[in-house]
Amino acid sequence: MKEAGCDDESTNGVVVMVEPYSQTEQIQHVIYRILDANLDRAREGLRIIEEWCRFGLNNAQLALECKHLRQEIANWHTPQMRAARDTLGDAGTELSHPQEEQRANIKSLLQANFGRVQEAMRVLEEYSKLTHPNMGKAFKQMRYRVYTLESTLLGYQRHQLLLRSRLYLVTSQSENLLSTVEAALKGGLTLLQYRDKTADDTVRLEQAMKLRQLCHSYGALFIMNDRVDLALAVDADGVHLGQQDMPIAIARQLLGPQRLIGRSTTNSKEMQGAIADGADYIGVGPVYETPTKVGKAATGVEYVSYAAKNSPIPWFAIGGIDPNNINEVIDAGAQRVAVVRSLMEADQPTLVTQYFLSQLYRVKANA
Repeated sequence: MKEAGCDDESTNGVVVMVEPYSQTEQIQHVIYRILDANLDRAREGLRIIEEWCRFGLNNAQLALECKHLRQEIANWHTPQMRAARDTLGDAGTELSHPQEEQRANIKSLLQANFGRVQEAMRVLEEYSKLTHPNMGKAFKQMRYRVYTLESTLLGYQRHQLLLRSRLYLVTSQSENLLSTVEAALKGGLTLLQYRDKTADDTVRLEQAMKLRQLCHSYGALFIMNDRVDLALAVDADGVHLGQQDMPIAIARQLLGPQRLIGRSTTNSKEMQGAIADGADYIGVGPVYETPTKVGKAATGVEYVSYAAKNSPIPWFAIGGIDPNNINEVIDAGAQRVAVVRSLMEADQPTLVTQYFLSQLYRVKANA
C-alpha cells in the first residue's frame, strides 16, 4: 500500500495526494450534519407545542396539525443525514443563553419554541437547496403552515381565556396605577383594559408596555382602549372600541384574526350590530349612572336581561357596578362584569377582586 504523495503507476507518474474525503464530500458531510441537527430541532419544538395543544388546550385539531408536521419532517430525515451526526464533536452543545434557562409563562414557552421551529425550517429550506431541491420547496410550505399554526394557537388561547374571564378591570388615571393593577391580578383578575383619554401618546405607550408585561406575567389578557395603533405597538391582546371609534372590520384587517376586539353597546341595536360586525365580546351598559360615562343615561338591568337572553358572544355588564349592587346585576342574568372605580379606588384591590370573583363564580357553579 502506497503512502499519500507517492508515485502511482496508474497516474503515469503524476503525484496524487490521497485524502480521506474530497472537498465536495466534506461539504456534503457538513450539510448533512446541519440538516440532521435542524430536523431534530424542528421536531422537538413541535412536540413541545403539540403537548400544550393536547393537554393544556384539549384541542385535538391543533395537536393533530403538530403531529402531521412532525411526521412530514421525519420523512425527510434520511439515514445519510443521521449517519453524519457528531454530537460529541458539535461545538454548539455547550452554547446557551440566560433566557433559555427559564420561561416566564406558557405564552413565552410557546413563542420560544415557535421561533425555534421557524428558524430550523428556514435553515432546512436553504441548505437542502444544495442537495435536495424538492426538500427546500417542502420546508418553505411547512414554514408557512407553522406561521399559521402560531397565529391560530395564540388566538385560540386568547379566546379561551376571554371565555374563562368573569371580571374585567378598566383602568382610570391613578398615581398607583401599576400597584393597583398588580393587586387585582394577585386577586385573580384575568382581563385588563388600559384606558386613559387625556395622557400624551408617549405616556400611554410607556404605561401600556408596563401593564402588558405585568398582565402577561400573571397570565392575564391586556386590552388597549380605542387605539389600534398603540395595541399593535405594545403587542396587546386586543383593543376595545366605542361606538364612535374605528369600524370593527377595519380594526380586524389591522389586528389580524388572532387578537380580540371588543365593542361598547348601550342598546339592543348596537349589540346586534357589534355581533354582526364580528366583535369578540361586548360591553353592556352603563347599567348604573357613572362619572366615567358622562352624559350617558343608565340602561338599567333591563338591558342586562336582554343581553343574557340574546348575546351569543361573551358580554360584560359595565357601569357603576360595585360590591353593593353586583348581586342585583347577577340576578338580572350577568355572569361577567367590568368595573372601574370599585377597583381602581379600592383600599384593598386584591380583596375586592376576590369578592367579585367569588360572587360571579358562585353563579356559574349554580348554573
